[in-house]
This record gives sequence, structure tokens and C-alpha cells, in this order.
Amino acid sequence: MLAGLAMGLVVGGRVSNLARLRFRWPWVLFAAVLVREAVLLTPLNRVSGAQYLYLLALATIVVWTVAHIGRLPGVWLITAGAALNLVVIAVNGGRMPVASEFAAGLTRHGGTLGQYTVMSSSTHLNLVADWIYLNPVPEAYSPGDVLVALGLAILVFVSTATPVRIVS
Repeated sequence: MLAGLAMGLVVGGRVSNLARLRFRWPWVLFAAVLVREAVLLTPLNRVSGAQYLYLLALATIVVWTVAHIGRLPGVWLITAGAALNLVVIAVNGGRMPVASEFAAGLTRHGGTLGQYTVMSSSTHLNLVADWIYLNPVPEAYSPGDVLVALGLAILVFVSTATPVRIVS
């Protein structure tokens, strides 16, 4: 998002354009992101079954973005990335496989924590799971995460760089 904002400003865009964006059902997106972050960042991630709350929140985000395709620039990339993540998490029992070299914290918790599990031959769709390393951040990302980031960058760039059309 920061790259999209910076590029939008470089080409003469305005931050105030972002403030004028209007979304349909913003509270749905806010609630889904809040649930997702609660599962990621609180002790809730140690509660058995919490990964299904994460999965439900991600499914809600996918549905919300689908409703905004054609309304917001780049949202189709966000939808594609979130859908990829949704599929890989769903086929792995509500957990995202993480490459073992990035899963040190998971091994201390029996191989799973929240919605994450250590990638192995028993996990599915490992090619679209968390294995991408982006130096210097010591975390793994999935191809879906990369698509979401690109979509957000495009959304912020286009929204900053061009006059805003009101979306209702």
C-alpha cells in the first residue's frame, strides 16, 4: 500500500482522494478484518477451532471483494489472492501451511498455532501456501498474499493518482 501511495503522489496524486473513496458495506469488511486480526494476534490463536473463525473471516473478505470488482481498481487481484489463500486454508483443515524454515514458532506449539501449520508431505497445495521470503522481513508469504499486496498497491495508486469517482 505504501508503494502505491508513494507512486500516486509522485505522479501528482493527492492523499485526500483516498478519503473520498466510498465502499459498499464497509462495516462487513471492518468486522471480517477485525476477526481475522484477533485470531492472528491474540491468545485466541491458541484456542482449538479458532482457525475456522479465521477461515470464515477470509471467506467474508473474498465475498466483499467480489462485490467490489469493477468498482475499485485492483480489487480483482485482491479477490484472486484472498481466494487462493481461502482454498489452501480450507483444504488443510483451516490452517495455512508454512515452509519449515519459517515455522520455528510453530514447532514450539506442536506444529500448529492458530491458522498455521508446518508444511509437510501431508499438507495440501503447498505451492500456494506460505513459502515466499521477502527480505528483510523474517516471515513467509503465499502467492495469494503477493496478489493481495499488488492489488492493494494498485488500488491505492489509482485512487490517489486520479480524481475519485464516488462508489455507492
